[in-house]
Amino acid sequence: MAQNVIQELVVTAQKREEALQDVPIAVSAFDQEALQKGKIDGGPNLVLAVPNVNFSKGNFTGYNFQIRGIGSKLVAGSGDAGTGIHLNNAPLISNNLFETEFYDMERVEVLRGPQGTLYGRNATGGVVNLITAKPTDEFEALIRGEIGNFSTRKLRGMVNLPLNDTFALRLAGTYLKRDGFGTNLVTGHDADDRDLYGLRATLSFQPTEEFHAYFLIDHFNEEDNRSRIGKQFCTKDTGPANIGGLGYSTAAGGLIGQIQRGLFSQGCQATSLYSPNVLGTVNSQGTLGGLFGALGGFQTGDAYAGKMQTQDVRDIESTFDPIYRSKTDIYQFNVDWDLTENLRLNWLVAYTDFDLFTRQDYNRYVPSNAFNSSPNPVNAFAAVPGYGALYASLFPGGVINDPQNSPYNRFTTSDISSAETTQWNHELRLQSAYDGPFNFNLGANMLRYQATGDYYVMFNTGTGYYQINNLLATGNPNCVGAAPCITVDPNSDPDRSGRNYYDSYGPYDLASHAFFGELYWQMNDTFKWTLGLRYTDDKKEVENHQVALGVPGIGPGGPLPGTPDILKVQFKETTGRFGFDWKPDLGFTDDTLLYAFYSRGYKAGGLNSPCSGGGGVICGPATFDPEFVNAIEIGAKNTILNGTMTLNATAFHYDYKGYQVSKIINRASTNENIDAKIKGVELESVWQPLQGLRLNAAIGWLDTEISSGQSIDTFNRTQSNPNLVVIKSSAASNCVIDMVAAQTALSISNAIGNPFALLSACTPASTAGAGTNIGGGALAVGTNAFGGLVSDGVPVSLDGRELPNAPHWTISLGAQYTIEFGNNWSATLRGDYYKQTDTYARIYNAETDKIDGWQNVNLTLTIANPDSGWEIGAFVKNATDEEAITDFYLTDDSSGLFRNAFYTEPRTYGVSLQKRF
Repeated sequence: MAQNVIQELVVTAQKREEALQDVPIAVSAFDQEALQKGKIDGGPNLVLAVPNVNFSKGNFTGYNFQIRGIGSKLVAGSGDAGTGIHLNNAPLISNNLFETEFYDMERVEVLRGPQGTLYGRNATGGVVNLITAKPTDEFEALIRGEIGNFSTRKLRGMVNLPLNDTFALRLAGTYLKRDGFGTNLVTGHDADDRDLYGLRATLSFQPTEEFHAYFLIDHFNEEDNRSRIGKQFCTKDTGPANIGGLGYSTAAGGLIGQIQRGLFSQGCQATSLYSPNVLGTVNSQGTLGGLFGALGGFQTGDAYAGKMQTQDVRDIESTFDPIYRSKTDIYQFNVDWDLTENLRLNWLVAYTDFDLFTRQDYNRYVPSNAFNSSPNPVNAFAAVPGYGALYASLFPGGVINDPQNSPYNRFTTSDISSAETTQWNHELRLQSAYDGPFNFNLGANMLRYQATGDYYVMFNTGTGYYQINNLLATGNPNCVGAAPCITVDPNSDPDRSGRNYYDSYGPYDLASHAFFGELYWQMNDTFKWTLGLRYTDDKKEVENHQVALGVPGIGPGGPLPGTPDILKVQFKETTGRFGFDWKPDLGFTDDTLLYAFYSRGYKAGGLNSPCSGGGGVICGPATFDPEFVNAIEIGAKNTILNGTMTLNATAFHYDYKGYQVSKIINRASTNENIDAKIKGVELESVWQPLQGLRLNAAIGWLDTEISSGQSIDTFNRTQSNPNLVVIKSSAASNCVIDMVAAQTALSISNAIGNPFALLSACTPASTAGAGTNIGGGALAVGTNAFGGLVSDGVPVSLDGRELPNAPHWTISLGAQYTIEFGNNWSATLRGDYYKQTDTYARIYNAETDKIDGWQNVNLTLTIANPDSGWEIGAFVKNATDEEAITDFYLTDDSSGLFRNAFYTEPRTYGVSLQKRF
């Protein structure tokens, strides 16, 4: 055999061992050596090597691993990812794919396309299966150290210990510590650093040739200042100069008009990510915190007036350094038992315990204006006798003593995203290997997942406003207890008792079970049919807790009147696949596999987060539907040129029903369902034209098109219709009224000298006129107290628009060359190039949503001697120092509609030293 023949990689993509080229599925696989040489250090780097894959972090500590346009663009505690993440074939709902690094892996497999049978549950996009190295019957050990820029220190190790003829133990670990990519300009400390480690122990038990079991413990721990959210993008919206020519009030020295104008601001304008001044600051008057600042008289005008952010996207201005803590413990027990020569039983049990706590400054820039030491005379308490003295006693020097945000005399906000989850998974499979034409793979699994956690937003103007109300109602500004007290949580770390902050809290319980099987008919030596079916039953329950911000009382809010304490949904679906694979003798190839399959994938629906109440708040649906993918895929896997090249091609067409996508509206995540069509082509090839030279390519072309649906874009509710006006509600959400209604409301506000009268413009006083088109297709939901019609906005037809985060082209090219020296030393130089084209972050495909394409170059040099076990390496990742946006998250209108953008990592470089024993 020629030395440049490509060695086969064995995978378990169909839950049985097969050579990669014999698997009739679009699958990419990487062993530990390939991961190391390609600098695929962790989950995010897989995007650089797999066609039609996109990856980005998300806003609430999650991420979106998207395959062929399908991933996770929803935000819901009861939602599911479209790409299944598995560890040794066991699903992980809560996982650390974007945080942890790959170490001591046997291989990583990425299956593309809906997996409706063997993996099944929710894998509408595909599966990432992480296969850890298992104990062997020979002693081996490894230690690897790496240093790099940003004071990076990495350490990895492994030792494999055969204990006797029956037991073997494998221990592995990884450690990473580095400085931050940016600086917190307030504290002077690093921002976005890393301090994490992982440990794994695997005990193997093989008393006979027919029975093999292993027990695995995997521990991950991170505690550092990782930035959970990216740079904030905002082109300040100062509000319109007038309303159709009607000016704001000039009374009270213009202070009334200043507040009025702020109530016509949405905080941030809908501009491109790449426009000038996009690294500005939100107009605080267009936020809920700013509204409380005006009501209490704390703030005069915009807290961030004239403020621009630093242009370095890695730097932040944060009142405190970010806090990031994550810990995961995974326990697995697996049994492979050959019951007979032709029947194998597999039993897999897995338990996962996941804890996460993150805390950050909400805006990450410091106000330019401090609070008033005496209240702005235009405030909601101006009629209260002695309010000026009361204000001065409560807030000396303008300092609000907010237990969660510490005492400050400036607008201060922070948020916490936390989760505690447990998961049990059991799977039992019976697999045959008969000599005859028929074989099968049958199984059943059960999954139980329970999660609790909170998303807090804490702002000192809200706390100050409630302290005033408490003092007037109870005599104690920081009271704790029943109504009329609005409980102010006295703890720095909130404990859910307070009503002075926003707390989205809804414990979640998932019980899922499935029965599945595939039947294989080997029609002849070269042609095989496959029929797979899966029945899945998903039951989801969420405790029904309304957000209780500002509601008198203590603790989490209860359900709305007439709604149950526990919200429940259930989905029962049958999925599967049918198709064939054929290994013809073509003559011009060494080996060819042709396959064609129809498959149906399913992802369960769920429950939207409870809508925050308040005047003018229009709530979305309580639930969202499942999504389905009906896929047709054809492919060819070829080995040619005397075994020196593999050339694989796949073409697919998806009918995508019920695509789940979220938007944050009225301080709640509302998930909508739309339909789409997806088609694409993928090409993967490895060529070793001569000894020592290896070339590879992975090219994906993707075309996505939304086929039906409409939605209101909260970033541009009027769709730029000049006859429609955006205005704030009493909950600081936005609504749309026509120009005449806006002028009427402003005229009345001017006449009575009360800017806060405008807050009722969004509140329907009656349903009169509901369904009336007030302009551009914006339908009224009712009539406000001024006689004007109120609407949620202009719906956007989504037909023909692209799915988010689905670039038309992804291109991965790699080359490595190995030079042999004397005494078995060799040097391998490798370069990898990746490019993806433009994409959109949201379904609306507006200019505001466009994300430029980007590219990446990685370089590695490895000098090794297998006989001695020594290896020396050097690397550069992102050699061109590309500063690319991968995605963004649009916040709620009550937060001012800023966007948190997520970036690729900067250029990193370093050297490594490894020793094998």
